[in-house]
Amino acid sequence: MSYSPYLLKDQKALVTGASSGIGEAIARYLASSGAAVAINYHSEAESAQKIVDDIQANNGEALAIQADVSKEDQVKAMFSQVLNQFGTIDILVNNAGIQKDSAFVDMTLDHWNAVIGVNLTGQFLCAREAAKEFLRRGVQPHISCAAGKIICISSVHEVIPWAGHVNYAASKGGINMMMQSIAQELAPHKIRVNSIAPGAIKTPINTSAWDTPEAEAKLLQLIPAKRVGNVADIAKAAVWLASDDSDYVNGTTIFVDGGMTLYPGFTENG
Repeated sequence: MSYSPYLLKDQKALVTGASSGIGEAIARYLASSGAAVAINYHSEAESAQKIVDDIQANNGEALAIQADVSKEDQVKAMFSQVLNQFGTIDILVNNAGIQKDSAFVDMTLDHWNAVIGVNLTGQFLCAREAAKEFLRRGVQPHISCAAGKIICISSVHEVIPWAGHVNYAASKGGINMMMQSIAQELAPHKIRVNSIAPGAIKTPINTSAWDTPEAEAKLLQLIPAKRVGNVADIAKAAVWLASDDSDYVNGTTIFVDGGMTLYPGFTENG
């Protein structure tokens, strides 16, 4: 991790869904850049505590908080705990997400609601609570030139349709418009809201897509860069968006996808 330990010095962050994968990497990189980090998890208490222990062993500040982000009462309780522990919050990374895949005609309402609830409603609930604190506290010039930063973790499937994953793709498309609308509304208050849209990233949730040479070769047909991404690719982008180095970036999605959105099927003239 090569970021300066002073880049986010004295800032307070919350990363949802941070007990593994992309969320874990973001939490670790934020901590290595000087931020105190709250590690939200749904059910992996041991994994979350291990991350906290590692951060503290490196002289960082962290805590683990259990919450289902699709539940308003749990989100409010989580933010109360963060504010009680840290005093305020400067950075929210809306990362928690799930998949419940099926053919469209077989998709149940429960599976639709579960994915929309975590992936979209969860981001709304967390962003709302963070924004309330940003507005209450205002800008602290010695900390950051922004009153607060919200980073929504989306997906290339906010723009790429995905048959068999209609609920997931719809949730990510919703994140895009929600993020832009929040950014437009809160920009005058010096609150920045952006998204990161990962492409194919090696995480525990999608191991079957890349863990054999045959699977990886098939996946690489969709990636002009000819490599599958890793969680550090996303974490580095998140640190930049959380820092004042990106202060004039607001209401945009950064695609970290090795070119997956470049329609690689047209490489040889379609």
